[in-house]
Amino acid sequence: MDGAISTRDNRARGNAARTSEAVTCGSAGIVYDGRAGLDHEFPFYRSSVRKFRRGEIIAGAGVVLDMFARVQRGMVSASTPLADGREFIVEIVPKGGLIGELEVLRKQSLSLEYRASSDCELHYFDGRLLRDLCANDPQFQVKILSKALARVSELELRIISNAGSSLRQRLARTLLRLSALYRMDGQNSGDELIISQHELAATLPASREKVNQCLRRLRENKVVDGTQGKIRILNRKALEAYAEGTGLA
Repeated sequence: MDGAISTRDNRARGNAARTSEAVTCGSAGIVYDGRAGLDHEFPFYRSSVRKFRRGEIIAGAGVVLDMFARVQRGMVSASTPLADGREFIVEIVPKGGLIGELEVLRKQSLSLEYRASSDCELHYFDGRLLRDLCANDPQFQVKILSKALARVSELELRIISNAGSSLRQRLARTLLRLSALYRMDGQNSGDELIISQHELAATLPASREKVNQCLRRLRENKVVDGTQGKIRILNRKALEAYAEGTGLA
């Protein structure tokens, strides 16, 4: 992905597997890597490992890359601008999620901008190795494409569901979905969400003013609480009721 990062690749004779050492510079100077072992998900070596601080851009839309990444820790948001200039966060990629794998297979540019939603760590892989593996292993190709299709189907169902829902329902569903993503980390109960009002409004999408009004009502009813940049779920059952449209008016 784009950013100030360089790699040194060492290849052993007769062995096409890549190992690398990542070197950092710039504001995100927290990249590291050493001699990497075979990855647990892909039968080839990762190219590099990079860490991003919350809010940093990982890759911009329109960039053509021959690498893809897996979120090893934290979460990444994928967004696009709306016609009125507002940001729309299309997807939040959790731990274990892939970024750019379809673009690598299609040799296309990224259609979304990717930004760190939290402090996160990404493992990068050579796109050529993924194309070769998919071409030679139909079962692996099905695995990769099925994972991507599941993401697209979830997004489609979410858009359809939100189309006929009130903002309060959409907000409650979004908070519950984010909570589920936080729980995937294994070290987070999912009750405390690190998200700004801007990010929450962009995820719905809706204006910040209307989102703030809904959040205020949820706070008054002791459903959620929080400070700037954080939302804590106090009453999950009540939030689920709001998501179903059966909560208090």
